[in-house]
Amino acid sequence: MDFLAFAFIQRALLASALVGLTAPTIGTYIVQRRLSLLGDGLGHVALAGVGLALMTGTTPLPWAVGICVAGALLIETLRQKGRATGDIGLAVLFYGGLAAGVLMASVAGQGAGGLSAYLFGSLNTISTADLWVVGGLAVVILLIALGLSPQLFAISADENFAKTLGLPVRFYNYLIVVLAAVTVTTAMRTVGLLLVSALMVIPVAAAQNIFRGFWKGLWGAMAIGLLASVGGYLASIYANLAPGAMIVLLAIACFVVSWPISTLLHRDWHRSRTAHGHDG
Repeated sequence: MDFLAFAFIQRALLASALVGLTAPTIGTYIVQRRLSLLGDGLGHVALAGVGLALMTGTTPLPWAVGICVAGALLIETLRQKGRATGDIGLAVLFYGGLAAGVLMASVAGQGAGGLSAYLFGSLNTISTADLWVVGGLAVVILLIALGLSPQLFAISADENFAKTLGLPVRFYNYLIVVLAAVTVTTAMRTVGLLLVSALMVIPVAAAQNIFRGFWKGLWGAMAIGLLASVGGYLASIYANLAPGAMIVLLAIACFVVSWPISTLLHRDWHRSRTAHGHDG
């Protein structure tokens, strides 16, 4: 473990841990709303921001955040007004963002190669300044997503029921997609824009296989996301492989393992209920 003494590895580990916690947190609400591909669409919108930054010679993250948030707000507005379905809106985001990003990178003279660090992540090149930004955004995301979890869950589970409770449904819907957009751009230097959606969805799906109830599922998803991110990065160092891809593959492995665990837990739960039923 001597490699842990290197500063760039320490920064990469911390960044991967932060993203591993935040992505499944927001992903829990996204999955609940049956918008599992939202992160993928927003990742391609963020790519347009990266392309614009390359074209103007500025820092990519602020552009990516701004454009990604604007795209998320547009999609949610269209969904609420009924002028386009969520799937159509996501398709427009997907192809429009991808094409715009590649086009602007080409104008900047870098082509698709200039986007590779953001498409697939570049954990080992994260600077101290990058880490501060990622950390700050992660803290904000976690504070809001966990602090408002009862309201956000109510909106995600049943909008009509949430309205009867007097919750500002429209505001919270916008808040969820904005948090998703910020999460996507925060993760673009770790797992990359093409893979960030996997980290938002797969740990959540694995946790839902194992845990019952919203809170247990949320904390379980965060734990699995943290395990996949940190474990995947460490494995990539030993195997000398791409960190972003390794993180996602480890998350998928957790999901695969969750199936037999779920079967065993469900069987034990069924036996317990049966036994209590006989006792009664």
